[in-house]
Amino acid sequence: MISLLISNFVWSKKIASDTYTMIEKLIYLDTVDLIEFCGAQNAKMELIRNNFPKLKIVCRGNWIKAMGEAEEVADFEEKIGQMMSYYNEHNVLTEQAILNIATGALNPQLSSTDATTVVHSIDGHPIKARSANQQQMIDAATEHDMIFAIGPAGSGKTYLAIALAVRALKAKQVKRIILSRPAVEAGEKLGFLPGDMKEKIDPYLQPLYDALQDMIPPLKLKEMMETGVIQIAPLAFMRGRTLSNAFVILDEAQNTTVPQIKMFLTRMGLNTKFVITGDITQIDLPHQSLSGLIYSTSVLRNVKGVKVIEFGANDIVRHKLVQRIVEAFEKAEKKEKKKEKNSINIKNNE
Repeated sequence: MISLLISNFVWSKKIASDTYTMIEKLIYLDTVDLIEFCGAQNAKMELIRNNFPKLKIVCRGNWIKAMGEAEEVADFEEKIGQMMSYYNEHNVLTEQAILNIATGALNPQLSSTDATTVVHSIDGHPIKARSANQQQMIDAATEHDMIFAIGPAGSGKTYLAIALAVRALKAKQVKRIILSRPAVEAGEKLGFLPGDMKEKIDPYLQPLYDALQDMIPPLKLKEMMETGVIQIAPLAFMRGRTLSNAFVILDEAQNTTVPQIKMFLTRMGLNTKFVITGDITQIDLPHQSLSGLIYSTSVLRNVKGVKVIEFGANDIVRHKLVQRIVEAFEKAEKKEKKKEKNSINIKNNE
């Protein structure tokens, strides 16, 4: 969003026999990383000035002041707005983009991102579907309010879910993003963790921070987290809340119990989307506990408004070895189950 404040100071200057109406306009840049937008040592701002030679342009902090003829100032205001739109979409403002916008060769409002791109990373690269199931998940986000994305490690479930959340926030479809994980140890006892509550739970939530840092510039991300626009909290903190006007993601849902996931799913308020991700082959619950992810998908699979997407080894987008590792483990687990089944049959026949 661009906040504009028009100065009340309007003045006329008479040159020869003509009268020119001169105005001064202040433009507040409230959604940008100033170093990225203005450039190191104001190099990009100097480029902007060079493309508007008839104006006097001063940049101080988040304020840009333009002084000159009304028509020139109006054109400058429009072009700065387009540069802001470009920056908000791509997370970068290149010198080429400045030139293209200033000369009218590029209008971000008309030349929007192609339909396959969800958002852009902080270095301007498009984040888009890299498999058929990922594209199915993107499509489902527009048609369903609750999505279950189940599959092996590295299939892009969580990363894509966060990209969809960031897109919804940028498009003002929601007012906040809420990310959650159950605080369950992955097979080992961590013991006492030092620090306050945030420091104790942050290690469990680090993968969510990592994905956000790929998509939102650092200063903006810090501001969003401080103001509650983006919230990251363990699952236990969800109890009693109603989550409205939000994009909510529950990651590692295979480590929820049935009561926990029921509690979480019933937090849904108005104008809210839920995405629940997990890998049912990596359950760290005690052996006697049923995974809430397995139970809820079996119960809700055919409920209207709910979409269940199952990722496979072919969807893995990490190092090529990860796919081979997952396939090898699946093969070994099938052999083990077959061996156990045969052993049970032999005992029954005896």
